Amino acid sequence: MTLHSIDIPLTLPDLWQQDAVRQILEGRDVVVDAPTGAGKTYIFEMLVESRKLQGQLIFTVPTRALANDKLLEWRHKGWNVGIATGDITDNLNAPVLVATLETQKARLLQGAQPRLIVIDEYQMIQDPSRGTNYEMTIAVAAPNTQLLLLSGSVQNPADVVDWLRRIGRKAHLISHRERPVPQEQLYLEALPDRAPKSIYGFWPRFLYRALQAELDPILIFAPQRKDAERIARQVAASLPEDDPLELSPEQRNLAGEALAKLLKSRVAFHHSGLSYRQRAGVIEPLAKAGQLRIVVATTGLGAGINFSMRSVIVTERDYRQRDQVSQVRPDELLQMFGRAGRRGLDDRGYVLVLPQKPRLEDAAPITVRRIHQLDWPSFLGLMQQAHQLGQDPRKAALKLAASLFTHSPLPLGFESGSTPLTTPTVHKQLSPAATSHSSALNAKDTLIEILNSQGTWERRRGPHEVQLQHTLSFHRNHWKPSTQVAGTLSRFPHGNTCKIQHKGKRQYAKEWVVAHFPTQSDHHSLLLNKKYRKAAVQAFANTSAKAPSIPKRMDLAQLESHLRKALPLITQGGQLIDLLERNSSVIARVDMAAASITARKDSHGNFLVDPPEREVTRAYENFSLKDHALAGSSRSDASPAKIWLQLGLINARGIPTRRGVLFSYFNHGEGLAVAAALEDADYPIEQLVWDLANLRTGHRFDELGDLGSRLSYVCRESYGSVSHPGYLHRGLPEEYGEGGSELVFNLSKSARWKYEIIGGEISEGDVERVWLEWKSVLRQIANAPEFPWSRWQELQAQARERIQIATTSHNLLDLPALTVRQRSRKPMPFRARRS
Repeated sequence: MTLHSIDIPLTLPDLWQQDAVRQILEGRDVVVDAPTGAGKTYIFEMLVESRKLQGQLIFTVPTRALANDKLLEWRHKGWNVGIATGDITDNLNAPVLVATLETQKARLLQGAQPRLIVIDEYQMIQDPSRGTNYEMTIAVAAPNTQLLLLSGSVQNPADVVDWLRRIGRKAHLISHRERPVPQEQLYLEALPDRAPKSIYGFWPRFLYRALQAELDPILIFAPQRKDAERIARQVAASLPEDDPLELSPEQRNLAGEALAKLLKSRVAFHHSGLSYRQRAGVIEPLAKAGQLRIVVATTGLGAGINFSMRSVIVTERDYRQRDQVSQVRPDELLQMFGRAGRRGLDDRGYVLVLPQKPRLEDAAPITVRRIHQLDWPSFLGLMQQAHQLGQDPRKAALKLAASLFTHSPLPLGFESGSTPLTTPTVHKQLSPAATSHSSALNAKDTLIEILNSQGTWERRRGPHEVQLQHTLSFHRNHWKPSTQVAGTLSRFPHGNTCKIQHKGKRQYAKEWVVAHFPTQSDHHSLLLNKKYRKAAVQAFANTSAKAPSIPKRMDLAQLESHLRKALPLITQGGQLIDLLERNSSVIARVDMAAASITARKDSHGNFLVDPPEREVTRAYENFSLKDHALAGSSRSDASPAKIWLQLGLINARGIPTRRGVLFSYFNHGEGLAVAAALEDADYPIEQLVWDLANLRTGHRFDELGDLGSRLSYVCRESYGSVSHPGYLHRGLPEEYGEGGSELVFNLSKSARWKYEIIGGEISEGDVERVWLEWKSVLRQIANAPEFPWSRWQELQAQARERIQIATTSHNLLDLPALTVRQRSRKPMPFRARRS
């Protein structure tokens, strides 16, 4: 009988898989080190099929989409499977439960003891956002709950085994580095170029070579959504359509007109802007069935893609997240390239590369280490449990810290034993040395600080002249690329600011009346605008000893040639985009991306235009650097205990306050916002329920909530503008963004309201994500422990009520089936098609 793990058919278990099963059945924890696609999930499937483990078996995955996928796959096997994610909970007491990890961390902290927990992709311990949850889940699992840790991209799995043994667990390492489908690296430039002249464009011509060489299906990773869509559309438009894919009416309706057109050519793009049903209900099933020749996915979904293809291309390593440029890590490349080669279908997988593009040598496992931050909510939750049992919460915190993934002690600030903590204070008495100095010396101690690109204050540095495209501007409490901020372009004196689509991106530019059409019949040339001509004469005069003669009249060709030379001089580097006719005038549109502008470079290497500034007096104050950081600076080196005390989460004896207890019910900084809102007795619970959507909205919907919600106001009133990585960014939870409350309120009135805002940077998947994240927060509140406070109880009651009302128009798990033809018939070989 053939079993299936992901899209990999397995007939007989390999020896290493059998060894992993045997070790689990003998009562040990197992850490599995095996490549992507080797069949790690099959170990769990064999354990389920054996029925030798009594109790609930839980399989945790990094994303909700993967959880949904495994649920459908295993229910198709006939298993009794439940699911627990932020947006779906069903059949929670089933013998097999698939879940996102955070949902199970909460259960373990509350004393749950399942028989087995599988932690897939455990290298997430190193993830800046979620690593603390992975580490804590492993650390607090009960001794009689076995652990099965899976990854194919960890350099030091033995260190993880040593950690498990150090905290009293029996652990065993299974290492199998041989890929079931060997991989080969091929250079696209080395493939024969037989593409006809009708195939035009960089990617279409190179992919034509790959298709001719029968290297499809091909999975391409691109940095951004626009890149993925652009490549997919170019390829679909250029390649012949001799073997069109036939979609069912349900698939066609779900995909939408634009995506259905690409699918007909057996091409698709795959990114978070698509709805979950489009990805999981159309693209992914067709890719798994081998019906698509080319899928272009964003790098951000690299780890969340649950299918393999014969060949993989990674187009770039750099990608932008919000206002920061990040780089795909070597272990992330390893996962992406690991998708090359389908077990049971391909004898070999291919990594296709181009010069200066990522290749196999750039991919490598990651050396897993714990991240710097601690899981504050879990610490406070266990401290509260200890206090309720009459134990010292500080000792409970120290014991938990000793069980984390580190050999070095983690100082919490409780190490002094029973000594009460003290609230940091800033003493303003100047030392004798300071008072003896003159006022001139005091003036030297006055510094100017700027708000840097990470939202913290730092000393202002000297100015730099840089191109506008390399700078960031502060807009609506976020740093954005300056070309996307209209106000930044107002610094350039000539022309009016306009919005354009240029090179596939929406940005701002300048437009300028440079000439007028003749008004008299005897003139056939354009008359230069007086202001423009004056500026051009002056610009040329500044660059040469003798200014050139600029005629008052030019024909259109002369004007365009002149503008390409003059505009960069007039605008400090701007480039002509095109000429428009408007009201008998000629308008020049100018791309200002390369224009020179003065900016400040921060400690993170980013150039900032007009960053917010503040004046700070550095007197000789009698207090420690830690206390100074804690009192006002966002760069806090204070101990966790002192930070918790300052934020009002514990008292001087380390006992969690009401605010601290509520905060412990959440995973990140969301609990800080909820607690602050509830403490404001005038904040209506009905309004707070909608405002909760802002907690995970991010920056994309800022324009919907320009005035800011009351939730952001009470947060900053309670916490100031401090930043603590993982929890607060300038007084707000890190994923906080305006506009979410307006979005979910209007969607609750009419599901079709979303079509009023979709477009530009906002896609249907973005709207869906905000809605699901809001439901996830409501569900987290509804299922949180009871607490004897009327406002918390009212919020829980309204959250439970709203969950019942806030249903989506489609069941996320109700997906269209593949047609008989799609399941049985493979596409024609590309080489057999007409060129």
